[in-house]
Amino acid sequence: MRNILKKAVLGIFTLGATFSQAQKSDLGAWYMYFGNNKISKKLNFHNEIQYRNFDGIGDLEQLLIRTGIGYDLTENNNNVLLGYGFILSQPYVKGEKTENIEHRIFQQYITRQKFGRFNIQHRYRLEERFLEEDFRMRFRYFLGFNIPINNREMLPKTIYASAYNEIFLHFDSPVFDRNRVYGALGYVINKNMRIEVGYMNQIQENRNRGQIQIGFYNNIPFTKN
Repeated sequence: MRNILKKAVLGIFTLGATFSQAQKSDLGAWYMYFGNNKISKKLNFHNEIQYRNFDGIGDLEQLLIRTGIGYDLTENNNNVLLGYGFILSQPYVKGEKTENIEHRIFQQYITRQKFGRFNIQHRYRLEERFLEEDFRMRFRYFLGFNIPINNREMLPKTIYASAYNEIFLHFDSPVFDRNRVYGALGYVINKNMRIEVGYMNQIQENRNRGQIQIGFYNNIPFTKN
């Protein structure tokens, strides 16, 4: 089973590189950690770090740190969350490396559904973005799927397919900010941890760019309640 997963992951990297070249866009890499840890029966602590790179490793594009406290409106579902994000970006402007810092407050609502093997997640997020010389508000809608392959459920040692689409909309002009389309394979390590390797294509008004993504998910609870 591990050999199958290795071959599939290699295929994703190859496909991502090929697709990126076809779109005439440079291929970057995102290394991501996501924590969603119960601190009581209803409350959860969200924490994440994303290291985003222009060329795989060594040329920082963006460092994103996000955290927040969420509350389940129903048992293990319908979660509302208030969070904060710190974003350090180092884009190239006219060939020169620049740096800017953003502080971000966000509110979100997540609801989950299950149809057969399809595990579906809807996320609605509102962001207040405090940029160095500007303030902007943005709405994001995320639709994601996790589909187990070698088991009917997302049990330990399960290989699964993952896909999502997320659209970003500004509250002012231009309204359209970007759209992200993602496909991946994942492996459920145990009931609280899993890993994914995939490819994401990000479409902006004047730019289309591919990203290899490696994500680790940690749901170890801080409480037994």
